[in-house]
Amino acid sequence: MKTLIVMRHAKSSWGDPGVSDVDRPLNTRGKTSAKAIGEWLRFGGFAPDLVLCSSARRTAQTWELMGLEAELQFKRTLYLAPPETILAEVQQAHGECLLVLGHNPGIAEFAGMILGTHPTHERFEHYPTAATLVAQFDGAWSELRADIASPRAFTVPRDL
Repeated sequence: MKTLIVMRHAKSSWGDPGVSDVDRPLNTRGKTSAKAIGEWLRFGGFAPDLVLCSSARRTAQTWELMGLEAELQFKRTLYLAPPETILAEVQQAHGECLLVLGHNPGIAEFAGMILGTHPTHERFEHYPTAATLVAQFDGAWSELRADIASPRAFTVPRDL
């Protein structure tokens, strides 16, 4: 059984209009949320072996503040990626538990695409910043397809 954690980056800052989108940092709320999601994953026993992380500053900061340890791969292809690109990256992964850290709308669409049934959480369809899905499926990463994973847990920072 493979475990896939699908996470949107924490809340970023729009305070400096001169900063490019890829270089936007987290704001104070985002930093707090990233730490809380890290604790939630740790408490739930969801420890990734591998993290596929967008190359954006806000995704890197989110991962760093989560306080977890895993092999980390920054992927330019995950920056503002559509769900098909995310799926292609996941299909090349290794390990038993994978965390994918990206951006909306692609990360939300990917989460919805892989699940056979969606969580009943009222925020799942919106997938706000730091929203985190834990899903499972049988098979190799290369076999992940639409509608085959099952949700195990879903949260957003306001729940924590």
